[in-house]
Amino acid sequence: MESVQLRMGTVRPSKAHTEGEAHRYVENTKGLLKDAAIEDNIYLDKKPVREAFGTAYLAILEAINEALIKKGLTRKELPKSVDGYMAAIKKYLSVNNGKLVREFDSLYEALHIAGYYRGLLYQVPLVKEAMGEADTFIKKILP
Repeated sequence: MESVQLRMGTVRPSKAHTEGEAHRYVENTKGLLKDAAIEDNIYLDKKPVREAFGTAYLAILEAINEALIKKGLTRKELPKSVDGYMAAIKKYLSVNNGKLVREFDSLYEALHIAGYYRGLLYQVPLVKEAMGEADTFIKKILP
């Protein structure tokens, strides 16, 4: 991204949507779960697990934002709701293929609602599978 020269000075690209931000969030999820205590394949403390789910969901949103910016959208044009993200995926990233929209909806339900908001997912295999699905989705959006 290039800087833009204006009368008031140089405007640098926003750090809110920098390249690689989604991958940085994914790494943060691993750090959150790394030190969480496990007993009998269940996380004993739900707080870091919920934080990891929230961070994984944000990683997906950052990946979609980055892909949309690469498609020519401005920061102001980025979606502001789940429905907006689904519409943007359908319009710009998954034309004639609803699979990506369904995957996003499924990840929204698992990561944001069940994992973060309600704290229902705390079994190690389920958490690892959900995090893996998030990573796979991000790699589809940002190859």
